[in-house]
Amino acid sequence: MGSGAGSFLKVLLKNFDVLAGPVVSLVYPLYASIRAIETKSATDDRQWLTYWILYSMITLFELTFAKLIEWIPIWSYAKLIMTCWLVIPYFSGAAYVYEHYVRPFFLNPQQTINIWYVPRKKDGFSKPDDVLTAAEKYIEENGTEAFEKLIHRSDKSQRSGGSIFDDDHRYYY
Repeated sequence: MGSGAGSFLKVLLKNFDVLAGPVVSLVYPLYASIRAIETKSATDDRQWLTYWILYSMITLFELTFAKLIEWIPIWSYAKLIMTCWLVIPYFSGAAYVYEHYVRPFFLNPQQTINIWYVPRKKDGFSKPDDVLTAAEKYIEENGTEAFEKLIHRSDKSQRSGGSIFDDDHRYYY
């Protein structure tokens, strides 16, 4: 009977990350998020919304680099430790990561790129989306100075790697 309990304990410790991971990363945050919704405090709402943003980013990272991650033997333990740091209110890890890394990236207009831009099809009521229309839209959203910086940055990279435009502004690929 003693060896049965010992072997159960060994299995439990050996698979601790598999058992604790879902509890730490899903069960507790789900419970805390429901409680946060039911309070009038915006602080806990922000904490848990921030956590879910970071959890989504971690999940996307894992899905993208699954083949690489399976070669890292301590990944599950590192993820568990990182998730504990994000979840445990004493550390406020989620708020720290969001404020210092995620928020500046998404709020800095020089670094953001509109990946959702889809050109409109030409119809009788709108002009066709072309380079000039895209430039006008960029200037409208970001200002003339940002557009000039973009052009200047583009010119620098063009000079170092060879120009794709000739003197008549024809495009070569």
